[in-house]
Amino acid sequence: MMRFSAKQRRVLTWWRPDSPDAAFEAIICDGAVRSGKTLCMGLSFFLWASACYSGARFGLCGKTIASLRRNVVTELLPKLQAIGFSVRERRTENLLQVSYRGHTNEFYLFGGRDEGSAALIQGITFAGVLLDEVALMPRSFVEQACARCSVTGSRLWFNCNPEGPYHWFYTEWIGHAAERNCLYLHFTMEDNPALSPDIRSRYARLYSGVFYRRFVLGQWVAAEGRVYDFFDAAKAPPPPEGPFNQWYISCDYGTVNPASFGLWGRKDAVWYRVKEFYFDSRREQRQMTDAEYERALRELAGGRPIAAVIVDPSAASFLETLRRNGWNVRRADNDVLSGIRRTSDLLKCGRLVLCDTCTDCLREIEQYVWDPKAGRDAVRKEHDHAMDDMRYFVSTVLAPQRPALAACTAIRRA
Repeated sequence: MMRFSAKQRRVLTWWRPDSPDAAFEAIICDGAVRSGKTLCMGLSFFLWASACYSGARFGLCGKTIASLRRNVVTELLPKLQAIGFSVRERRTENLLQVSYRGHTNEFYLFGGRDEGSAALIQGITFAGVLLDEVALMPRSFVEQACARCSVTGSRLWFNCNPEGPYHWFYTEWIGHAAERNCLYLHFTMEDNPALSPDIRSRYARLYSGVFYRRFVLGQWVAAEGRVYDFFDAAKAPPPPEGPFNQWYISCDYGTVNPASFGLWGRKDAVWYRVKEFYFDSRREQRQMTDAEYERALRELAGGRPIAAVIVDPSAASFLETLRRNGWNVRRADNDVLSGIRRTSDLLKCGRLVLCDTCTDCLREIEQYVWDPKAGRDAVRKEHDHAMDDMRYFVSTVLAPQRPALAACTAIRRA
C-alpha cells in the first residue's frame, strides 16, 4: 500500500480529462530532495502513456543512463508490475516495452550528459518525454528532446532539484511556466508522507549553506560565502592511534601553481587525512620536477601499502611518471559541484576527518569561497589546491561505493 500527499495526487492525475489541470501541455516538479516528486511523476508518466496511447514511443532521459536506471527505472518497475503492468527490458537497446490493459508502448532511455548528447536523440518521434533531473542536462539536449514530441496530444514532463537563480531552466521554463502552458508544482519534504519527522531532521542537519537552501528548503539560490561554512579548523583532531585498514593518496598537481598531496587512512569506517605534502613554487621561488614530486609522494606514503594514487586528470606527465615508478594510479573524477556536495556531506556526518597535522588543508578550507562574479555556481580559483585533492579523493574513491553495494546485493539474491 502507498500513501500519497495532495500534491503527489495532483501530479498523478493532472493529465486526466476530468482534472482541472488537463489543459496543461507540460508539468514541472522541483523542490527539496526526498520530497517524493520523482516517484509520483514516474508513475504518472507511465499511467498517462498507457491510458492514452498504444504502439507509441516515449523518451526517458537522465543525466546518464546509469543514473536514470538507478533513480527512476529500478524504483518504478516493481511498483508498475505490482499494479498490473508487464515490462520487458532490452538493455542492449536501452529500451523498455511496457504493456497495460491491451496497450503496449516503447520507452527509450537517453543520457543527457553533455552538449554532444543532443545528437543521440535526433530523428526519433515521441508521444512524450520525461526528463529526470533536467537542471543537470545541457540546454541543447533538453530542447532536442522537447522537439521530438510531435505526436498529437504529446506532453512534456520535467523534474529537478534547484540550482542557481540564473540557471537557464529556471529562467526559461519555471520563470515562464504560464506562457509555456506548463503546470509548475514546488515540492518540500512535507509533501512526501513516506518521510518521518526524524528523517526530515536528519536532512536538515546534513546540509548547510547553499546546499541546505537548495536541497532542504528547495530554493533556487546563488552560491555565496564560504564553501564549507560549517567547518571549524580550530577543532581539527590529531590523527587517531592504532592501525588503519586502507590507505590512499590524492594529488592536485601544480608547477607554477601549488601542488597538494593528501594521505588518507581508513579506520572504523571513517577516512582521516593524517598527513600532507604542499609545495608552493612562488613562495619557494623554484619549481619541482615530476621526479621530485614522485619522491615527495613516496616520502609521504612512508612505506604504507597505498591502494591507489588519485591524480588530477590534467597532469598527464605526472601520471606517466607515477606509472613508470610502479604506483597504481587512478585519474580523478573532476566534477566540481557534485564533488563539493559529496565532500560537504561526508565532513558534516563525520565520515571524513581532517587532522590537525594537515595545516595547509585546514588553512585553505577556511579561505575557500564561492565566486559571486561568476554568474553561475563556481568557486574562486584561489586557496583551492588542497581542496581539489580532497575533492578528487571523495569523488573517485568514496562516491562509487553506493552502486557497488547495490551490485553486491543483486549477486546475493541470485
